[in-house]
Amino acid sequence: MSQPKHLDPASMAEFYGAELRRRREDAGLTQGGLGELVYCSGPYIGQIEIAIRRPQLDLSERIDTVLKADGFFRRLCKAILKASKFADYFAAVAELERRAKTICDFATMVVPGLLQTEAYTRALIRSARPLVDQEEVERVVGGRQERARALLKDPADPELWFVIHEAALRVPVGGNDVMRGQLEYIAEVSRSHQAIVQVMPFSGGLNPLLYGAMTVMTFAEEPTVAYTESAHSGQLIEDPAVVANIARSYDLARAAALSPEASLAFIGRVAEDYTP
Repeated sequence: MSQPKHLDPASMAEFYGAELRRRREDAGLTQGGLGELVYCSGPYIGQIEIAIRRPQLDLSERIDTVLKADGFFRRLCKAILKASKFADYFAAVAELERRAKTICDFATMVVPGLLQTEAYTRALIRSARPLVDQEEVERVVGGRQERARALLKDPADPELWFVIHEAALRVPVGGNDVMRGQLEYIAEVSRSHQAIVQVMPFSGGLNPLLYGAMTVMTFAEEPTVAYTESAHSGQLIEDPAVVANIARSYDLARAAALSPEASLAFIGRVAEDYTP
């Protein structure tokens, strides 16, 4: 059995996929056949085998059971996740973002990660994890900024759409200077056409997405997926019916939000509230 050439997530994912294909074929299973046994689709297995999609831990455990791999795929999946710059629950999502055609983000109480300034991210981490060491803080800040640079482009590729609840603009994170800089940056992204930004004011009323941060991603040749996140965990959602419901809720949120032009003016007024 060959070994991955380099201990980085991409080469380990390729190694995982090659081993999965070899062991699947040795077991006499098609991609669809294995998918049925581990509760996923055949195309999804195929994407893992060619390293388009990275494996998830629960799926790896089911693969180990079906292929009698004695924990091999679980251990390799954990190594891939550990080598990633992102939290275990977000690594697969970060991979999907790079292939997405559109990314539609809804934020409730916190500014979306792709729009966060370095100062805002640092203050946010410190508020949630006051005892974390500075090296870990800078690792998270660097990873988030690198991810944003890769996605925030003009012309937009992928197309980015942010609906930000008014609460996220008014919850003070890091003090007046940090918040003013954060809001000015969001306004600059909107003005430069790197993304479409809408604000949902308190007057917008209730929406199913208010329960938590939510992202919907579409692709050229892959099914639409959704991702929901809380303070210390996240969930990638691929069930077509659930994703369709989330997408409809996102459309309702866009309809209830201010227009991009009105949102830009609204952000400017809130930024003034943080000026001494």
